[in-house]
Parts: sequence; structure tokens; C-alpha cells
Amino acid sequence: MNLPCIYLASASPRRHELLLQIGVSHEILRVPAPAGEDEPRLPGEPADIYVRRTARDKALRARRWVDGGAAAGGEPLDPARPILSADTTVILDGDILGKPADAEDAAAMLARLSGRRHAVHTAIALSRGAQLLEDVSITEVRFKRLSAEEIRAYCASGEPMGKAGAYGIQGLAGLFVKHISGSYTGVMGLPVFETGRLLQSAA
Repeated sequence: MNLPCIYLASASPRRHELLLQIGVSHEILRVPAPAGEDEPRLPGEPADIYVRRTARDKALRARRWVDGGAAAGGEPLDPARPILSADTTVILDGDILGKPADAEDAAAMLARLSGRRHAVHTAIALSRGAQLLEDVSITEVRFKRLSAEEIRAYCASGEPMGKAGAYGIQGLAGLFVKHISGSYTGVMGLPVFETGRLLQSAA
């Protein structure tokens, strides 16, 4: 993909790997987190609106940080570079299943997902100067029915921690996925089709 080097406003190793997979030159931008609750949901905010707003907020916060003269390794960052951000949300019955607080929380989420369909929304936002481009990938995932032992063993692996919905499709939880309709990479955290289209439109 013939594109300029971009900043990735995410510490997710999966997003980094997916950009490498599609040949997008990038540098990881570690923007300081805002004070207070991480990625708070506004009162009454629908889950599908929340995920898009969160991706947008990340991009805008990164833009302000870069434009404000932030530096990486002593070198000033380049405000001319596009900044890509993303947010992935697992939605079941209108509820957002975020990152589990602990193994018990992860087990409760997996028990809810067991034998059911859920939606994974991954929103992406690209900031380039005053321009902000957005897109979203929506994927339906169906889990097989999980036994208590499968949930216990998966939680014991530590893999659910730090992942929306308490699972990573690219890891051991791939064994749980009976059917997927949509973007596999979107469930991983960065839909490569939508990302490539967004980047090309800004080239």
C-alpha cells in the first residue's frame, strides 16, 4: 500500500501486527491517558454510538497531543502525519462487555457469551490535519456452548485479560467460535479492509 508513514494511536500489539500485515508503515504513538475512568460510556449512550465516539475521541486527543509539540525519544512528532485510532466493543443484549476486571469477571462474560450470538463493533478514526475520517466494522460472532471446565481453563490461561468481551479470537478462544459473519480482523481489533479504504481515501 503506497501510503505515507502514519501514527498508530494504540498500544495494541494486534493492531500493530495487522498494519504490518497490510504493509502500512507506522509508528506507535503512546498518548497519555486522560484522568478518570478509562473510556467512559455516557449516560444513555447506545453501544454502537459509544464505540464510534471512543475511536473519534482517541484520534482527536492524539491530534491535540501531537499538535501541542509532543516528542518521542527527544524528537518532536510530525503533525503532518495522519493519526489512526480504533476502538473495539463486544455487544450482547445491548450491553457492552468490556475488558474484564479479573478472572471472575471474565468467567461471567464468557458464560453470557456461551452458545449465543454477539456483535463485535470496531470503529476506526483517521485524523489528518483538520480532517477526520471515520468507519466502522460490525461482525456477528456465534460461540459454541462452553462447559464450566472450558471457561475455567481459558480464564486460567490469562488470555481473557485486557480483551473486550474477555476473549481473543486469534488465540485459544478461536476454539469457541462456531460461526463468524463479517470481518475476522475486525474482531481482532482492526478491520483491514475498512482501514485500507480509509487510508487510501486520505492519501
